[in-house]
Amino acid sequence: METKYIFVTGGVVSSLGKGIIASSLACLLKARGFRVTIQKFDPYINIDPGTLNPYEHGECYVTVDGHEADLDLGHYERFTNIATTRANNVTTGRIYQSVIDKERRGDYLGKTVQIIPHITDEIKRCVMALGKTGKFDFIITEIGGVVGDIESLPFLEAVRQMRWEYEDDTLCVHLTYVPYIAAAKELKTKPTQHSVKQLQQLGIQPDVLVLRTEHDIPAEMRRKIARFCNVSPNAVVQSKDAPSIYRIPVLMHEQHLDDIVLRKLHAPLEKEPDMEPWHDFLTAMETAEKKVTIGLVGKYVELQDAYKSINEALFQAATYAGRRLDLKYIHSEKITHENVGEKLAGLDGVVVAPGFGQRGIEGKFVALEWCRTHDVPTLGICLGMQCMVIEFARNVLGLKDANSTEMDPHTPHNVIDLMEEQKSIHNMGGTMRLGAYDCRLKEGSRVAEAYGRTDISERHRHRFEFNNDYREAFEKAGMKCVGENPETHLVEVVELPEKRWYVGTQYHPEYQSTVLAPSPLFKSFVGAAIEYGEEKN
Repeated sequence: METKYIFVTGGVVSSLGKGIIASSLACLLKARGFRVTIQKFDPYINIDPGTLNPYEHGECYVTVDGHEADLDLGHYERFTNIATTRANNVTTGRIYQSVIDKERRGDYLGKTVQIIPHITDEIKRCVMALGKTGKFDFIITEIGGVVGDIESLPFLEAVRQMRWEYEDDTLCVHLTYVPYIAAAKELKTKPTQHSVKQLQQLGIQPDVLVLRTEHDIPAEMRRKIARFCNVSPNAVVQSKDAPSIYRIPVLMHEQHLDDIVLRKLHAPLEKEPDMEPWHDFLTAMETAEKKVTIGLVGKYVELQDAYKSINEALFQAATYAGRRLDLKYIHSEKITHENVGEKLAGLDGVVVAPGFGQRGIEGKFVALEWCRTHDVPTLGICLGMQCMVIEFARNVLGLKDANSTEMDPHTPHNVIDLMEEQKSIHNMGGTMRLGAYDCRLKEGSRVAEAYGRTDISERHRHRFEFNNDYREAFEKAGMKCVGENPETHLVEVVELPEKRWYVGTQYHPEYQSTVLAPSPLFKSFVGAAIEYGEEKN
């Protein structure tokens, strides 16, 4: 079968869930045995989201090959269990950078470089790069933003061209919003009609419409939308608000979205998707009665997308343990010695979040000291792990001025220090230790027990590391370095074996946690939190 290209566009308003619809469709196609991948085209001019503030863009997701990517790639992986790479996320910045580099090299032989054909050709090259590997039956491409955004125009023009060039092998799914006017008690279809009209004016006729809604859209209204938008009546489906994003693939299958797509692309329709493992997860999620209460300590807690992968990894682990996740967000800037007991009381476990910079760091130290001395199951991730090390150095080793050189370049006890290879780097973007690296775990450690093996690979995003000059002192005092990179001996994992569960990881275990393969470390942590909660009660 020739590779098929599915484009997912959005209209009316942003944040409708194009990524969830794309992920759900990919999930269904994969469950039918097809080879599928998804890519996201982001219209902003940044090269990648690596230098973007989380308030601007939410979480920065990291692929196995070390690309800093849009958080939608996390959804792609969680829904499909397929690892993504830099080929799965492209920004306007990367497109223009590539074209300008080619122009500077003389690749265009002195021609005037223009949006059409040079920018659009580069976009099409990126769309088809995955298809040309021969590894995939379907490439699903999500176009960021909303139809009508000036930034999206080159991407939509590239889609228009591909629709003509590969007519039988391309399809457009358009996601729009059908608002409900409470005063009139009516659903309104006009915004959808205008959105489709804008897309048609750009030369793209959508094949399938997915209607986001808070209320059921009557069949007659869906037929009206189909009539006004030149779409087959059976190719208009609704995406009503659901209690969980993980129910969306099932809701889409119930409305035959995958069947519609396969028929329109003349692809085999031989069998139903094997969704049994997915249904098992949903059953566990929907029948859980007891809860597990976890506190997430960080400085971006008012913006929950900043910790999206952690939230989902905790939710998946809790579901597999037969519990409902009760996640409490605790702002690290607001934690003091006076109120820490009040803020953390009642929690079954605590996660100290990753991040960068000085803001909120002292609150993390206070929270960690309280968790350590009260023997509360605790997981520190990246900066959270580094904070564990600093707090231990200050309060157990007696190194009162211990710190990271990120926070205090002149600290006399740099227990966390800038990595050697980072010392000559001045550009901030894409220069950290990024992507999957090997880690060897100590036999008999709590972490090795969690993974069920001693050799693992996890993803990283950091510049600073544990200073091995202090390793012996930490080990003697009880903080064991139980995971390290086998080549560089960089400390990856620390734990306090005498505690219930007190572990810090330099890597980000949340990035590899998916619905069908939850993170072993998060499962172990949540299991310890459940045990602690039962002990307390």
